Amino acid sequence: MSPAENPYEIPEGIPAPVDDGACDHLPGIRLPSVPLRSTAGGLVDLSALAGTTVVYCYPLTGRPGLALPEGWDEIPGARGCTPQSCAFRDHHAELRALGARVFGLSTQSTGYQREAAERLHLPFALLSDEGLRFAGALGLPTFEVDGMTLIKRLTLVVESGRIEGVLYPVFPPGENAQRVVEWLSARVAS
Repeated sequence: MSPAENPYEIPEGIPAPVDDGACDHLPGIRLPSVPLRSTAGGLVDLSALAGTTVVYCYPLTGRPGLALPEGWDEIPGARGCTPQSCAFRDHHAELRALGARVFGLSTQSTGYQREAAERLHLPFALLSDEGLRFAGALGLPTFEVDGMTLIKRLTLVVESGRIEGVLYPVFPPGENAQRVVEWLSARVAS
């Protein structure tokens, strides 16, 4: 299987996203109360959670045997949802030790996300913003492909409903979880 076919690897030479300032407004604002469907069942209102919550937003997790949208590898920052999710899985114990709970968030349906959560053995829930209510309320950056509106890859560090940190753009995606661990560790040390 070549890297272009392997969802666990990022092909060499894909374009990196640039910081377009689309998340500059986020630090310090309170999350909106938008209940989101969870792959663990039920609804999660991120604004109501006490303590530290890490929410990594990703465009679209591919599925084995199904083609990604046309031109996916040419869209800066689109490729890498599976490596990003696997990295959060692999760093989950470290993030929990730092007092953080983790959620992934995308615009796919809960059923679509559930397949990925099970296949990737994720120890945390994925949240569906299928109607883009959460993304719209926060003004999260999005892009269009194949008739879908998808959230650009970014990570929010939330403290009791208020955004304390934003990692954007995220590249390479497989290093996102380690960067969050470093950010949280530096915060604990200060």
